[in-house]
Amino acid sequence: MFLACGASYLFFAAAFRQAHDGYHHSLGAGRRLTTAILLLLSVLLMTSLHSIRATHMAHHRDPLGDHDVEGRLAKASWQQALLGGITYRLAIYRQGLRLSSRRHRVLAWLEFGLIALVIMGALMMSVFAASTVFGQVVLYHLVVMMLANASVGIIAVWGVHHDCDETIARTERNHLVNLLIFNLLYHVEHHLFPAIPSNHLPTLAKRLDAAAPHLTNAPVLPSRTTVIKHMKRRWNAIKDKYQNSDDSECPIRKRFA
Repeated sequence: MFLACGASYLFFAAAFRQAHDGYHHSLGAGRRLTTAILLLLSVLLMTSLHSIRATHMAHHRDPLGDHDVEGRLAKASWQQALLGGITYRLAIYRQGLRLSSRRHRVLAWLEFGLIALVIMGALMMSVFAASTVFGQVVLYHLVVMMLANASVGIIAVWGVHHDCDETIARTERNHLVNLLIFNLLYHVEHHLFPAIPSNHLPTLAKRLDAAAPHLTNAPVLPSRTTVIKHMKRRWNAIKDKYQNSDDSECPIRKRFA
C-alpha cells in the first residue's frame, strides 16, 4: 500500500509539473501537441487543466491581487488552506471558465466530459468488476487523484505564497525536497521568469542567489531554529496561561477558600 501511495504521489507531482509547463508553453512542444498533452493529463489527473490554466495565468498577471482566485488561499491560515481544498478547486474551475477564451472554454468542458465518463466507468466497475485487479486499480487511482487535487492548494499556493509581499514568493534550497517535488518550490524564480522550464529552475536559482540574494531569502520550509523557537514560544504561552489562571474561578476551590 505504501509503495502504491508513493508511486501515485510521484505520478501526480510529475504530471502536474508537466501540465504547469504546458500552461506557459515551455514543454518544447507545439500548440496542438501541448493541447493534446493537457487533455490527456486532465483525464489521468482527474482535473480540468485548461480551466486551471486560465486562473494560473491571471495569478501571474496580478499575484495575490483582488481578482487572483488562485492566490486567495495564501491569505488564509494553514488550517483553512488544508480544509478548503475542495471548495478552492471548485472556485478555480468556475473562475477559469469565466476567464477562458472560447476555444479554451470548449476544451475545458471537453475535459469535464471525459472526466465524467471515467467516473461513470469507475462506478460501473465498482458494481460489476470491483473484485478484479483492474477494477480495484481504477477505483484506487480515482480516489487518490481526487484527494491529491484537494491538497494542491496548501502546498502549491499557501506553502509558497503565505506571508509574502504581493510580488515576491517563497523559494527552497533543500535539494532532496526539490528533487521529490520536481522543482515546484522554486517559486520566486518561476514568478520572475515564468517561461523557464521546470528543469532549468535550479540553475536560475543559483544565478539569483549570486545576483539578487534579497529576492530568495524567504524559504518555504522553516529552518530547525525557527521550528524550535516556535515550539518554545507555544510551550511558554501554555505555561503562562496555566500559571496565571485564576484559581478563584474554580467552584470547588471557592468552598475551601
